[in-house]
Amino acid sequence: MNVLAIGCHPDDLEIACSGTLRKYVEQGADVYMCHIANGDQGHVVIEPEPLAAMRAEEARRAAMFLGAKEIFSIGVSDMQVNSHDQAQIDAVADVVRFTRPDVIITHNDADYMQDHVEASHLATNGAFMSGLPHRSVNYPAFQSFIPTFFMDTLAGVDFNPSHYVDISGQIEMKLQALSMHESQVKWMLEHDDIDFVDMVRTCSRYRGYQCGVAYAEAFRPYNVYPRHSTKHLLP
Repeated sequence: MNVLAIGCHPDDLEIACSGTLRKYVEQGADVYMCHIANGDQGHVVIEPEPLAAMRAEEARRAAMFLGAKEIFSIGVSDMQVNSHDQAQIDAVADVVRFTRPDVIITHNDADYMQDHVEASHLATNGAFMSGLPHRSVNYPAFQSFIPTFFMDTLAGVDFNPSHYVDISGQIEMKLQALSMHESQVKWMLEHDDIDFVDMVRTCSRYRGYQCGVAYAEAFRPYNVYPRHSTKHLLP
């Protein structure tokens, strides 16, 4: 099984679905991670160019720790993610063609910031584009209608899940992977007085309460024609 997780910023997947991604790996799936934005605006002191390089290395280390087979970056500057930009759509479509996923996980299509929403649309639009053979340049066309799940919003705000994944056995790896994004964890603590790792643990615990396990991650399917499957795609 091939799994493609498409997040916006380099730590978004660790926050919302890395327990599930690790569980996929443990079950033998090939997991691929992709970031649309490079995170270059995610600090008030570190300049954009060195920050982007720093965050790329943090993301690489976290992905390898989780057991991802490969990690991709579209390399868009923060607040420049645009689901109507043909170059960005084509870049995501190429990732889909290369990874040939059985399922895609991405941001909810309504979220607290523009980049996340645009990344969600890029994931679904890029998947559709991947099946158009006359748009394919670097890799053969794959398919247009890949089952897709939206992952939880930050702190679960205004997200009504229909699917849960028990990550009780993966919670510590999830938090360790998140901790590898040192620039963000340290910045959030110093500038916003938020212990980000503790917040993510608490949110995972809250979702666990909802479904009767210790820790869980929450999802909902992208309910459009014909993105459904008879297969049980979440681990």
